[in-house]
Amino acid sequence: MTSWFFGLAIFLVHLLGFFSAVLALLSSRTSQGAVAWIISLVTIPYLAVPAYWIFGRPRFYGYVSARGERDTVLRRVLANYRERLEPFLADARNPDVRAVEKLALMPLTSGNQAELLIDGDATFASLFAGIDAAEEYLLVQFFIVRNDALGLKLKDRLQQAAERGVRVYFLFDEVGSRNLSEGYLRDLSDAGVEVSAFRSSRGFKHRFQLNFRNHRKVLVVDGCEGWLGGFNVGVEYLGEHPRHGPWRDTHLKLTGPSVLGLQEAFWEDWHWATGTVINLTWEPRVTCEECQNVVIVPSGPADRQETASLLVQHAIHSANERLWVTSPYFVPDQGVQDALRLAAMRGVDVRIMIPERPDHLLIYLSAFSFLPDMVRAGVKVYRYQPGFLHQKVILIDDSAAAVGTVNLDNRSFRLNFEITAFIPDRRFAGEVRLMLERDFADCRRISHDELQRRPLWQKLISRAAYLTAPIQ
Repeated sequence: MTSWFFGLAIFLVHLLGFFSAVLALLSSRTSQGAVAWIISLVTIPYLAVPAYWIFGRPRFYGYVSARGERDTVLRRVLANYRERLEPFLADARNPDVRAVEKLALMPLTSGNQAELLIDGDATFASLFAGIDAAEEYLLVQFFIVRNDALGLKLKDRLQQAAERGVRVYFLFDEVGSRNLSEGYLRDLSDAGVEVSAFRSSRGFKHRFQLNFRNHRKVLVVDGCEGWLGGFNVGVEYLGEHPRHGPWRDTHLKLTGPSVLGLQEAFWEDWHWATGTVINLTWEPRVTCEECQNVVIVPSGPADRQETASLLVQHAIHSANERLWVTSPYFVPDQGVQDALRLAAMRGVDVRIMIPERPDHLLIYLSAFSFLPDMVRAGVKVYRYQPGFLHQKVILIDDSAAAVGTVNLDNRSFRLNFEITAFIPDRRFAGEVRLMLERDFADCRRISHDELQRRPLWQKLISRAAYLTAPIQ
């Protein structure tokens, strides 16, 4: 009897491996990935099957289902909101901007003001002032929230807002904020704050979707002011971590109709996390004198296409004079690597700014496996010296810039929910250029000789680390 059950178990594991291999064949993003998964699932299903169902799923199917529910339950609200936006829709005559609109599934809106917030003091002063000024509601979302001095300041302000009658919705990623204490969350709830983890594995049928993260950092105040960018909530983001040293990051404050794009992204995430519909204000408001056009670009593993990767590739292909990119984690896929090399070959000033000090060792090592080819093609790679570089910024010529949460790696391209503000405005692009010029002055440029002089063992380790890029 025991041998019969044992044989049946083996048969069922191999059957599940075969079934999973079929799914991998139908849904893997690349032929190389499909081949690797199929061989593993058929030959060693005992190890490969659990790995595939945790790390190999290409789309966040639970969120896709929730989005379908939203399309039936909330479609009327969205339709009314989009109708109200019509007077503020900008004429995207530039085909490059129209392409971004189609990627984002959100319109280019006029009547906005974008303010760069450089480093922690400026960013959190602005965030906290916005929270303190809220009258109707606050939408608060971070990937990481720590129960430290900065996290406690955030908690105190949210509690005070709730106590004065403001509706506060606080959303955090359960993995990024895994060390956030129950006491912290209970204090918020006791003050009247609506609290929820994003929980990519919510529900029994979605329990294997552990590899997806909500990496967005969004704050919306009363539907008229919004913030997004690189900052999470922890004292290291103020430069108070001894290992990282000074922290270089960029955030963005928006006013105007584009804030409703941030609000829509949060609204959809909250609906996935809680199943509830928040009653919000969807009336566009314009307060700026020198206004800018903005497209909000949410992206994530529930999208029908790889929005973040395509956005980056589009930015590269549309650059004619310069393409400056900053990212703390730089392990782009082959398509982005090829696009960067081709841009440099056609004479574009392609500059990549990455940290000198590693934050994640595997990602740091992975870059050395492909940097020699990029530098040889004319891509200029700089390492930021004073401390840790965490900003996610793209400058395209002198005409457009993007600020958001997207890193140039597989996780941001395919596994994380991210959000970016794309701003096709020469004045804003000029501000970004001045900011990045100051940063480049604090960098050292990597030479091809430096990369080639590395010992063989370092090259082998870098190549091995690069093989893990799809799940980093």
